[in-house]
Amino acid sequence: MTLEQRKRQYAKIAELLEDTYGYPTWRQHLPPIDELVSTILSQSTTDSNRDMAFDALKARYESWDAVRDAPLDDVIETIRSAGLANQKGPRIQDALQFVTDQRGEISLDFLDAMDIEAAKEWLTQIKGIGPKTAAIILLFAFNKPAFPVDTHVHRVTKRLGLIDPKISAERAHTELEAIIPPQDYYPAHLNIIRHGREVCSARGPRCEECPLTAFCDDYQSRIND
Repeated sequence: MTLEQRKRQYAKIAELLEDTYGYPTWRQHLPPIDELVSTILSQSTTDSNRDMAFDALKARYESWDAVRDAPLDDVIETIRSAGLANQKGPRIQDALQFVTDQRGEISLDFLDAMDIEAAKEWLTQIKGIGPKTAAIILLFAFNKPAFPVDTHVHRVTKRLGLIDPKISAERAHTELEAIIPPQDYYPAHLNIIRHGREVCSARGPRCEECPLTAFCDDYQSRIND
């Protein structure tokens, strides 16, 4: 499909998703640094485990400066509920130290004045921060037009034929930002995630319940074999 055809197909898919799930709501949006830490904690775990670990950090330490300067073993133990704590603890402290070194304080508020591409470039300099985390921070903390691609978004949009089946998740950020109108980034991100969790799962997708089968390349290829 051409880009224009993909845009038209997305518009039909978006309408069906909103008919099915409504306009999505999410947890209260966090300040930028909080969003950064929360997104690191969210990697390869559930939302509830992420939130448990985030709340534990906020309860144990009085500031992000204190988290940055705390003994690493203590941070790791505090976020144990998020899983992969031995990786996430150093990643959080390294990120907080990077912001401190670059800005003289632990704040990302300056990103609000930057254009979107410059802000993405700045954030992805942080070790362990890729396009998805950068887009989450910019979309949810600053309401900037960035579209995060997580594993659910990547899988569902490939099955629907909105992006090439062989495209990487990193490249998919650029592709989907060109297909989806910026004003739709928020509802599209959350509704596609919900659809991926509840219907279009990685294994055993519930195609019989899916409202999108008429637009799904994966489904059409299987029933026409």
